[in-house]
Amino acid sequence: MNATVTVRVPGAEDMRELGLRLAGGLRAGDLLVLTGDLGAGKTTLTQGVAEGLKVRGPITSPTFVIARVHPSLAGGPPLVHVDAYRLDGFAELDDLDLDAEIAESVTVVEWGRGLAEGLADDRLEVVISRADDTEERTVTIIGVGARWASVIGDLVDGS
Repeated sequence: MNATVTVRVPGAEDMRELGLRLAGGLRAGDLLVLTGDLGAGKTTLTQGVAEGLKVRGPITSPTFVIARVHPSLAGGPPLVHVDAYRLDGFAELDDLDLDAEIAESVTVVEWGRGLAEGLADDRLEVVISRADDTEERTVTIIGVGARWASVIGDLVDGS
C-alpha cells in the first residue's frame, strides 16, 4: 500500500522548508530514503528535517564518515543521517547496524535507493529531480506501508 505526493520546490530555502514540514509528521522509527543526483538537494532537505526535529548540528553530508547521529536538543528522537553513496551493497549498510538505532531514531539515508528499503517495512521514499537550467526541483514522496497511507498529504500541506 503506497501513497504518493509530488511537489515543486523553487529553490534551496524552499527545500529546507519542505524538510521542516516533513519533520512535523516524523517520529522515532521513521525511515526516509532519499534519491537524487549530486546537488539535487538531499542534504538541504535533511537540514530542514533536522531543524524541525530540533537536533544538534551542523548537518552536513556524511559522505566520508558514512553515518552521523545528531542527538535531540528538545527531548525528541535523534536523527541518524547516512550517506550510502560509497557503500557497495546492503551487506555494507547492514554492517552499520542501523536497525539497532532505527526504532529510537528518525533515520535519513541519502543515496539509499536499492539499499535501504530493507531497513523498514514502512518508509518514505523521496525522489528529487531537477530541470537542467533552473533551481526548481520536483520532489516525489512515496509513502510505503500502512504508516503513511493516510498521512502523506498532511506531511507537505502548505507547499
